[in-house]
Amino acid sequence: MIEYSDVLEAYDRIKEVVNKTPVLTSSTLNRMSKSELFFKCESFQKVGAFKMRGAYNAISKLSQSQKEKGVIAHSSGNHAQAVALSAKLLGIKATIVMPNTSPQVKVNATRDTYGATVVFCENTSVARQKATDELISQYGYTFIHPYDNYDIIAGAGTATYEFLNQVNNLDMIFCPIGGGGLISGTLIAANGFNSNIEIYGAEPQLVDDAFRSLNSGRIEHNKTRNSIADGLLTDLSEKTFGIIRKYINDIINVSEFEILEAMRLLWERMKIVVEPSGACSLAAALTKRISIQNKRVGILLSGGNLDLDPIFQSLKARIEKN
Repeated sequence: MIEYSDVLEAYDRIKEVVNKTPVLTSSTLNRMSKSELFFKCESFQKVGAFKMRGAYNAISKLSQSQKEKGVIAHSSGNHAQAVALSAKLLGIKATIVMPNTSPQVKVNATRDTYGATVVFCENTSVARQKATDELISQYGYTFIHPYDNYDIIAGAGTATYEFLNQVNNLDMIFCPIGGGGLISGTLIAANGFNSNIEIYGAEPQLVDDAFRSLNSGRIEHNKTRNSIADGLLTDLSEKTFGIIRKYINDIINVSEFEILEAMRLLWERMKIVVEPSGACSLAAALTKRISIQNKRVGILLSGGNLDLDPIFQSLKARIEKN
């Protein structure tokens, strides 16, 4: 298991490359929650999500031989773009396996903006892994897993380390849970910085595998993947589950409507675009299942990559109708 020192080393390694993201506040949300809320906006990170931290940390640590052969990842979202940009900055070839149903805006960013080679496959986990394994066998690429990788986790933890150096005396932090990379890094960073800080995971009720895993003591899986929080649909790994079991205070499940309401508050009251996965942390803090009254509360907004095309198509249709 990684230690606090790994997060500190990761921060020193990536701090000149990644954005030092801002911390924002809202007097309206403070009054509503009867607490002091501090929002760590990883939505303003390069590629629009915290994923850049872990990807750059992991890829920069590869051996010269691995760098010469190149890296590969499978992803349809933030991890794809983070690996592509990190590899580009380090002068390394990157290949990304993406489902053929991936939004065109994400394909364009991964391939055209960040320069990765994109290989399409069917939209199943089996197809993704099969295509990835075949390419690794053929070309010797190094696989960069989105969260089952201690260098990825340490990199993700730098967001919380940075956060705790920006805001003094936080009592608790709320963080989204998908595969567990960000929450694991958060737990390591917070425990090393100040072990009195309470850490709560935020997870959609429709994909509550982390909550069930914590209660059963073994990794559970989801039968359906229907949540609007599309960045949180993956299962935990042995690495992330081990860290979560050791350090987390609790996991708060939130409904789809609670996620939507949190997004709306962030958009309307703070004027920032946050994707559903990122808004889960605020949704969990506002559920009142954990008392935050009179507390100094950190909210990790993990990303802001939202497919705006349906919104603009709807507006376009209204304009054409008029």
